[in-house]
Amino acid sequence: MNRLSIFSLLLLLLLLPLLISAQCTCESDPEEQSSRTGATRYKLAAIFSILAASLIGVALPTLGKKIPALRPENDVFFAVKAFAAGVILATGFIHVLPDAFESLTSPCLGESPWGSFPFSGFVAMLSAIGTMMMDAFATGFYQRLQRSKAQPVKEDEEMQCENQDQVHGHPHGSGFVSGELGSPELARHRVIAQVLELGIVVHSVIIGISLGASESPKTIKPLVAALSFHQFFEGMGLGGCISQAKFKSKAVAVMVVFFSLTTPVGIAVGMGISNIYDENSPKALVVEGVFNSASAGILIYMALVDLVAADFMSPRMQTNFKLQIAANILLLLGTACMSLLAKWA
Repeated sequence: MNRLSIFSLLLLLLLLPLLISAQCTCESDPEEQSSRTGATRYKLAAIFSILAASLIGVALPTLGKKIPALRPENDVFFAVKAFAAGVILATGFIHVLPDAFESLTSPCLGESPWGSFPFSGFVAMLSAIGTMMMDAFATGFYQRLQRSKAQPVKEDEEMQCENQDQVHGHPHGSGFVSGELGSPELARHRVIAQVLELGIVVHSVIIGISLGASESPKTIKPLVAALSFHQFFEGMGLGGCISQAKFKSKAVAVMVVFFSLTTPVGIAVGMGISNIYDENSPKALVVEGVFNSASAGILIYMALVDLVAADFMSPRMQTNFKLQIAANILLLLGTACMSLLAKWA
């Protein structure tokens, strides 16, 4: 987890020079140069509003110990997770991928090569394939690691470990041995949580920088509420995955705080570079387009494969008709709510 966070931060530091160093080739909207005071006020409001919404959204599913209904073994958790999966799926298809197409097909970019090939879809496809490979290799690594640790022990200890694995692999399993990956299923949940956070962080920083660099109150004002709801719902999806991964308390706190701060920090950075940042410059458009495409690929893969398919095709869902109906309705509701927010954000 710590390595993932450090890698993400280094990635953001590498992105900033590319986003701010390019010269403008398309003129900015004149309205963007007005009402700086009003824009700053809305930006500050956005920082606190989005921070609070992100923190509440991602923290709620992780409070299973204090709120029994939100424990992973309960049906309510499955239903809430279905809603969150719809939110993440709509985020990838409706919010992030269209932004990527808009950036990489901008008239501010040259016709060759950007206008002659669908780079947004291509990068999203490669990102989805890369996420699948990372998912498979990481899960396989944890399984091999677990087997290698089990081989040297005595026969009776091996039998005890196998029994524990069976208990942990059961859908109603209650936990795992602290510090160990008690089952392949638990290892997979941990991989899912970390990869999903990486995909969310990439596009959250970009939208934060874009909002912070804008000087138009008319643009910023509707984004404050829209992005607050956006981060709240997205946080619920990530929080559900973190809860199922059963990280130690310290790791959970780091992931929750890291997600919650991403967009507000992006806004603060955007405010700091607003005088030199030009969202219409070729380098900024390319960087935003490529990273939004990659983020969309990650989110779409994770939503469909690791959230929707994994839960909806599980024996627990298939044998509980009421839960199946509720989950399907909430999945559609989640996609509808996040799709509706695209009108403002």
